[in-house]
Amino acid sequence: MVNKKRLIGLTRKLIQLNSQNPPGNEFAIAGFVKKYLSGMGVESKIYEFKKNRSNLVAMIKGKGRKRSLLITPHLDTVPAGEHWRFLPFSGKLQGGRIYGLGATDCKGNLAVSLEAINSLAEDGASLDYSLVFAATADEESGSALGIAPLLDKGILKPDAALVLDADDFEIIVTQKGLLHLKIGIKGKKAHGAYPWLGRNAIDASMVILEELKDHWASRQRGRRTQYLQPATLNIGTIRGGDKVNVVADWCEFELDYRFLPGDSVKRILKEIKSVVKKQAARSQIEIEGIQKPYLIKTDHPLVSYLVKAMKRLGRKPCIKGSEGATTISFFQDKGIPAVATGFGCSGCAHIADEYVKIDNLYRGAAVLEEFLKQYRFD
Repeated sequence: MVNKKRLIGLTRKLIQLNSQNPPGNEFAIAGFVKKYLSGMGVESKIYEFKKNRSNLVAMIKGKGRKRSLLITPHLDTVPAGEHWRFLPFSGKLQGGRIYGLGATDCKGNLAVSLEAINSLAEDGASLDYSLVFAATADEESGSALGIAPLLDKGILKPDAALVLDADDFEIIVTQKGLLHLKIGIKGKKAHGAYPWLGRNAIDASMVILEELKDHWASRQRGRRTQYLQPATLNIGTIRGGDKVNVVADWCEFELDYRFLPGDSVKRILKEIKSVVKKQAARSQIEIEGIQKPYLIKTDHPLVSYLVKAMKRLGRKPCIKGSEGATTISFFQDKGIPAVATGFGCSGCAHIADEYVKIDNLYRGAAVLEEFLKQYRFD
């Protein structure tokens, strides 16, 4: 049975361990989790792909079945920043909430998963499968030192995965794809008093950006899915030129595309290159990041057993999509079905005075325990 007092204390302790990324150092919190698991008789192993960027993996054997289910929260947080009323590493208790950096994203979910494992062990529960637990590094900076290499190197090879990194009992079954680009435009330098003698790369970039925005808006008009808003384009950065009285011979800007399942990265890139080439004789397009869109059927056992567990414990499940990128897309590349869920508080991730509701933690741990007890690979 879930122990509420123990869960609150664990969440507060995890918040008090600094794992900001950047700079990135999960060594202390991974060591704490390893010791905590050892205290309940669960052995675990630390994996690092860079010094002090620690990932922890544990396995709890089931009833002789060969299949395995992974549950995975992450260890790192974004930087604390400023303007906190409560100290970011205090784990302050107030008004039914626990305040602190990572309370919602993702140390509350980490605490819930550890409490669920603890409760299963105390109850002597025997699962129908082997349970794999992975608390990972570097999620806030792309997972290149975390879940991605754990999967690529075959350290994690589950038959299904539940990512614990969401809010308010959401069940994430789909998410947009991500394409990050840096585009460099070359012009011709001239004196600012004689701009006709040069080619202004900033001017060309402004035209390109307007055309890209118009083209993207027209192509996406009316396109949506049941759980996702239409695809989006965001201009994230722009810089160029050397001096106010010089015609700028260079400009570069970064774009963030979020696109729907069924859309093609190859097609998007072809359209972008066509617009850029029309306005700039010399240009360079650099791909900074790609994640494929993701979609899983809502009748998959991961979804149906989560829905049953939530309903059984009096919580209304919310099946939805993610506009942003989560780590479920990494599992797609390996042919592993995955969904995300979690028990943080909507709108609290990455803010000053981040908090999680104690009721969310307590009910979340009960839901996760029930899900793990009942889950079957149908």
